[in-house]
Amino acid sequence: MNIGDDEDDQSFHATRDGYSHLSDVEWDAVERMGSTMGIHAVSVMLEALNRDAQHATIAKFIQNELDAEREKVALLHQQGSQQAELLREQGAQQFELLRQQQAAAGGSTRVHRPETLKIHISKYRGSKRTPFRDGSSNWMTP
Repeated sequence: MNIGDDEDDQSFHATRDGYSHLSDVEWDAVERMGSTMGIHAVSVMLEALNRDAQHATIAKFIQNELDAEREKVALLHQQGSQQAELLREQGAQQFELLRQQQAAAGGSTRVHRPETLKIHISKYRGSKRTPFRDGSSNWMTP
């Protein structure tokens, strides 16, 4: 039974025995090729190629997949770096704008509290023997 005998996906998997010389990794790649290029195209290709050419073709397919994934990662990394740089610039701009607004507002953003009035209260209670004299009153002097 060959891959191209039936377009059903199950028959595609059943032909693994016909290509026992392919490793599991290679067979997984053959299945991915079937899902992207079509089962019939892959079966015709495998039937037309000898074993060495099958290995080489599958290796090339795997290499193309890896290259495509590397490009995606590089693009995502580049976009991530650009976004991080934009965020840093925006943060710096917002900080500078806030600083300028605060400088322009001057003292208006500060809350001024009135200075507290401190009253000095003497702990002197006096006694009956010593009258309280502060020096400004002359009423007790003869």
